[in-house]
Amino acid sequence: MGFFSDMFENKNSNNINHEEFQNIIKNNKNTLVLDVRTIEEFRSGHIPNAKNIPVQELSTKISNLDNYKNNDIIVYCRSGVRSSKAADILNKNGFNKVYNLGGIGNYKGKLNNL
Repeated sequence: MGFFSDMFENKNSNNINHEEFQNIIKNNKNTLVLDVRTIEEFRSGHIPNAKNIPVQELSTKISNLDNYKNNDIIVYCRSGVRSSKAADILNKNGFNKVYNLGGIGNYKGKLNNL
């Protein structure tokens, strides 16, 4: 990895691909899929059953996720930058099973729209 990717990589979360995403979902029905994009981005298309909390609001709404503290949480955004930041916030707040799908383009399934 290069200097910048080392600098911005989240060391506490596991980066996953679509196949790993599918395996986590298949093996744990209580997995939270967390979309940290804006509400407008979420409305334009999101992974089925995803919960939307924009990364800018995550710190103030972290208590809304307390029921998921011991569950797998998969975060994603548009490109992977916000999801990495969200994974870091979750890890710092005691969520230990955090997976970063990165950008929504890494998801190969059908998207839902609002």
